[in-house]
Amino acid sequence: MKYYIGIDFGGMSAKAGLFDERANIIAKDTVKTSKDDSYTTTVAKMGQLVKKICQDNGIEKNNVVRIGIGSPGVIDGENGIVVMWGNYHWEDRPLAKDLSEGTGIPVSLTNDANAAAYGEAKFGAGKGSQDSVFITLGTGVGSGIILGGKVYEGYRGAGAEAGHMVIVAGGIPCGCGRRGCFEQYASASALIRDTKKAMFENKSSVMWDLCGGDPENADGKTAFAAAKAGDEAGQTVVKNYIMYLGEGILNLINIFRPQSIIIGGGVCNEGEYLLAPLRKYVEERLYVGTDRVPFTISRAKLGNDAGIYGALALAMEK
Repeated sequence: MKYYIGIDFGGMSAKAGLFDERANIIAKDTVKTSKDDSYTTTVAKMGQLVKKICQDNGIEKNNVVRIGIGSPGVIDGENGIVVMWGNYHWEDRPLAKDLSEGTGIPVSLTNDANAAAYGEAKFGAGKGSQDSVFITLGTGVGSGIILGGKVYEGYRGAGAEAGHMVIVAGGIPCGCGRRGCFEQYASASALIRDTKKAMFENKSSVMWDLCGGDPENADGKTAFAAAKAGDEAGQTVVKNYIMYLGEGILNLINIFRPQSIIIGGGVCNEGEYLLAPLRKYVEERLYVGTDRVPFTISRAKLGNDAGIYGALALAMEK
């Protein structure tokens, strides 16, 4: 039996999944990571994680075909290099080569959002689709694009940043330096900001009760809970949020026309209360209707494991 390891590497931890050649997961393990560690220390920690998950499950290193890694930052997947990752102050780090040398196992590398997109495409909500777009709604808007069954990275891995396409010219300033970016309107952070603003503008809103009288307690669920209770201010926040999310999705559909749009992140926990009106908004404004070119908009299925499954898919692809 041959095995693969998928690693979802992040700023606070590296999570590993050990899989057999049929993509069945055998075990998961994790190790803490920190921006205070040196690059060499971080690579060594990942190497130790690989060694431990193999030893704990009685797997010989020689039976591991390949390791896949999803890493933050701008990633040159073809050459296995972290071109730039601001949080860790990494530039041009040959992560794939260094981890391979440390473990004796070949390593493939891609961006973490791309890995999550690949995981959902191969094993989750997009299974069976050759073309899919994965959008994760969190602090920002992350994205990954799968075309022809392969991860689309752009030159040196700098592409597929849907969160930074402008949907409102001259709009809200973004950390990237532009104004009106998708993530300034469709991220969970944007939803919380707009919830707080609506609370101050509507002192009688039930959102005040939901937050215990303190707007700082507002989260991504607050406006949705208020809307479900019939609160007009909450309904307006949700309606506007769906409008902006829908506009970004329409842009992506018109450019790529994928078979699947997959939405992840905490906001998607609203399920059909979010997805049903979102589908309606999008379908009413399509350039070419779903009667001619069908597609689906669905919730991600793999949750926090999307990254390790995507890293697995990357490793198996090679």
